[in-house]
Amino acid sequence: MTQSRQKSYSDKRHHDLEFMIGDKVFLKVSPMKGLMRFGKKGKLSPRFIGPYEIIEKKGKVAYELALPVELSSVHPVVHVSMLRKYIYDESHIIPADTIEIKEGLTYEEVPIEILDRQVRKWRIKDIASVKVLWSNHDSKEATWEVEEDMRKKYPYLFEEQGM
Repeated sequence: MTQSRQKSYSDKRHHDLEFMIGDKVFLKVSPMKGLMRFGKKGKLSPRFIGPYEIIEKKGKVAYELALPVELSSVHPVVHVSMLRKYIYDESHIIPADTIEIKEGLTYEEVPIEILDRQVRKWRIKDIASVKVLWSNHDSKEATWEVEEDMRKKYPYLFEEQGM
């Protein structure tokens, strides 16, 4: 009973996302960071690059995009969930050549430098953390990571700073 009522509310308000041939759209790309995970909500979340023009509609939920040569490793037909509508504004154009996008529409995050260091006391042990600035992000999006993990994965960061 309750489920069917909720479904009817959803059905009335739900609109499928559709684009026309010639529309411009942003393409979603996701960062990959190996085994470490971010504890902050929203930081280093998926980004959108583009805009790219829709060449053809393939089925109900797939579109073929006119992708530049730099994205030749990416398949030009993408699901509608990977797209965002674009309303023209010259200041919004994000070049794809600033990040190296891999085949699965992902790009690798690489630490650039360590901005700060702190030691937190947890009951019986101390845990050292470092504030890391990541590639393709500004200092507001720097994240706190466990120093030991960062030393294992990125030892060059600590050599530069003499830590």
